[in-house]
Amino acid sequence: MYQDLKNKDKKISVIGLGYVGLPLALEFAKKFSVIGFDINASRVEMMKQGVDPSEELDSSAFEDKDILFTANAEDLKHAHFHIVAVPTPVDEHKVPNLRPLYAASETVGKYLKKGDYVIYESTVYPGCTEDDCLPILEKESGLKIGPGFSIGYSPERINPGDKEHTVDKILKIVSGNDATALKEIAQVYSSIITAGIYQAPTIKVAEAAKVIENAQRDLNISFVNELAIIFDRMGIDTQEVLKAAATKWNFLPFTPGLVGGHCIGVDPYYLTHKAMKLGYDPQVILSGRRINDGMPGFIAKRLVQMLIQKGKNPSHAKVLVMGITFKENVADIRNSKVAELVRELMQYSVNVHLTDPHASPNEVAKEYNLTLVDRISDDYDAVVVAVNHNAYKKMGWEYFRSITNSEPIVMDVKAMYQKPADNEITYWRL
Repeated sequence: MYQDLKNKDKKISVIGLGYVGLPLALEFAKKFSVIGFDINASRVEMMKQGVDPSEELDSSAFEDKDILFTANAEDLKHAHFHIVAVPTPVDEHKVPNLRPLYAASETVGKYLKKGDYVIYESTVYPGCTEDDCLPILEKESGLKIGPGFSIGYSPERINPGDKEHTVDKILKIVSGNDATALKEIAQVYSSIITAGIYQAPTIKVAEAAKVIENAQRDLNISFVNELAIIFDRMGIDTQEVLKAAATKWNFLPFTPGLVGGHCIGVDPYYLTHKAMKLGYDPQVILSGRRINDGMPGFIAKRLVQMLIQKGKNPSHAKVLVMGITFKENVADIRNSKVAELVRELMQYSVNVHLTDPHASPNEVAKEYNLTLVDRISDDYDAVVVAVNHNAYKKMGWEYFRSITNSEPIVMDVKAMYQKPADNEITYWRL
């Protein structure tokens, strides 16, 4: 397979051209012939014009690449090495939503030929590739794994907004259904991944390795979030505590915050879902999730308390929330905990204005039924800086004074700023 791909006698397809699929497809297209497929035709048209809908890549990333962007599934019949990189979210009940993955498997299965490869990069629970996706591929293709085709799993490690750790510079885990498949898959990926390849012994091991990466980070953040809640009641500055504790050589430098996005706030539910299906009720993982999911409510309640302490009626208060993307300097608003924070404030009848230099107003309106303001006012009772965008880091206390009224409150969720020298502004940080 590798030699045929190298000679461009066969093609690679990437199914799903989001934050994971598009940079991967373009990286492969430097050396191989690639078919980039996405069901969203409007996004495909943007890519044909050299525009990344996710605003992660500039136009130069599309230049001199051997790639066909398409929304026509029939084009997949020309590919022999298929990579599935579709989203794997959870529903409103925190249950894994595998419909996009199943649909992608059905689509690939229809065009699967003898000798083809199918590699999944979507985050799943251990066993999903072989127990859930493989039967779909076999049913749709009429082929059987082994003599008919091969499968593998290579977990994505894309970090949106990170210009240093790009797809080629992150060590890649690969796995296959047998030794031959593993060797071929590793060779294909090693041709573009300069950071190296790790060959997992089984597909389930590779799946498990991915899902615990983000579960581990989730738990560490939940610990410091719980500390922040406790220390806030004690009147202790959590950031000062963490700074002091970090003087010990083996202290882990995690900081409190809102845990949203498609990875840390979602992946642990895939592991807990599988555990509960096996009859085990996970305690630690779900405990961490409860803490992190509760942070928007904690911050909203704390702000309302502070407004009341200043003699301000929350229902008459005007609050600016700065930032709605799930992390700094990206346009991704998926699973935004800031949106939940805004809704929590609205439950207290607070008049909330929302702004973000990176988020699309149309996407925010469609996803959350919230409106980004066109103009910042000058009479806010409080400002919540929820995301540490670079544009916000440059703002000083003079700016916050210029957009607020008397006795304002500034909540610095990501602890970007130094405390103001005077008492004109009431400053609070997580």
